[in-house]
Amino acid sequence: MTDGSTATALGLAAALGAGLLIGLERERRKRSRRGAAQAQAAGIRSFALVALAGGLAQVLGQTLGQPLLVLLGGALVALLAVVAYARSLRLPDGPGVEHDPGLTTELALFVTYLVGVLAVQTPALGAAAAVVVATLLAARERLHRFATQALSEAELHDALLLAALALVLLPLAPAAPPAALQPWVPVAPRTLLLTVVLILALQAAGHVAGRVLGARAGLALAGLFSGFVSSTATIVAMGSRVRAQAGTEAAGAATAGALASTVATWLQALLLVAALAPSALATVAPVALAGAALAALAAVALWWRSPRGKVAAPAGDGARGPLRVREAVAVAALLAVVAVAVAWAQREFGALGALGGTALAALVDAHAPVAALASLHAAGSLGGGALLQGVLVAVAANSATRALAAFTAGGRDFGSLVAGSLLLSTAGAAAVAWITR
Repeated sequence: MTDGSTATALGLAAALGAGLLIGLERERRKRSRRGAAQAQAAGIRSFALVALAGGLAQVLGQTLGQPLLVLLGGALVALLAVVAYARSLRLPDGPGVEHDPGLTTELALFVTYLVGVLAVQTPALGAAAAVVVATLLAARERLHRFATQALSEAELHDALLLAALALVLLPLAPAAPPAALQPWVPVAPRTLLLTVVLILALQAAGHVAGRVLGARAGLALAGLFSGFVSSTATIVAMGSRVRAQAGTEAAGAATAGALASTVATWLQALLLVAALAPSALATVAPVALAGAALAALAAVALWWRSPRGKVAAPAGDGARGPLRVREAVAVAALLAVVAVAVAWAQREFGALGALGGTALAALVDAHAPVAALASLHAAGSLGGGALLQGVLVAVAANSATRALAAFTAGGRDFGSLVAGSLLLSTAGAAAVAWITR
């Protein structure tokens, strides 16, 4: 048997297996619906034959040099699907008869034909496609329940907004600053929009994690992902919760959430450098990861030691989704302002001026000055060593603000824990920077 014949046999076998897999799910669905078996004309044999027909059409089309054979086969399958759907519409309603003239089976029949064609060309890809199709068909109830019950209108709105920003607006945003503003504005519109998308995506990930893992873990994770927007604001919010619920299980989880928000600061710095100045990633990554690891260790240790019990989920407005677009846009706007200020300070006073401007800006927010420094590095006006120093200065300056906020919002014990975690992570990151210099 030649290599060509072996490949053809393997492709046809993959096509047949794909049809049997998809048809098995449809056959079980057909038999499980009381009184509706006659409404679905296609079962396991039909799907297997359609997939095999797609594979044979592809083989014969290649052998005979007739590429239109695949198109004609697809048209025939589509016609049969239309006839089956029209027939299902004429079925009478009655007691015990579940009349659901959906298009799922008819569409799956046509897709199975295409999977058969694909399986001959690439058996592994065709088999994978069959698994995906069968999984989607089998998850009918779960998908319907998720779409109609688990997913709220606000969450759907936020998901569509994030998709539009990431897939539509981001590719269209200019990749360089306007020529007339380049001497004064070193940040491109795409960089600003990428910052917004990154923050919103992290918020969405935190929301999903909280929904999946429950309230106790969700409170700590809420602190982690809220820290990507503002660790200072997160510490204030968690401190207020600790002060109001002192001695309860929620206080321990909230304190762990406050410490987890300090992890986000390091990870945010790393992600911003990776997105805006990838050439400096190797320089910044060991330092940022060391700071994040130490902060995470403190947060996990505190969370693990906190009392186990029923923890109320963080209060929220049901009309609002998980994304805080206004806050993310505010961070991007602050990034633009800080980038202008740091670039000016560097032109006037050199690297020392850039570090001084970074420290002053980081007293308010650590994200914007790090992004501004990464943008300057990407533009070629700041070296990798200076960028690393700027990241350390930004995090250290912002740590002072966060420690003061922790003592003010949550009291002495809460403030001591947060300040200790900040000191540990910052000192550890600085030690790694000194070792790897």
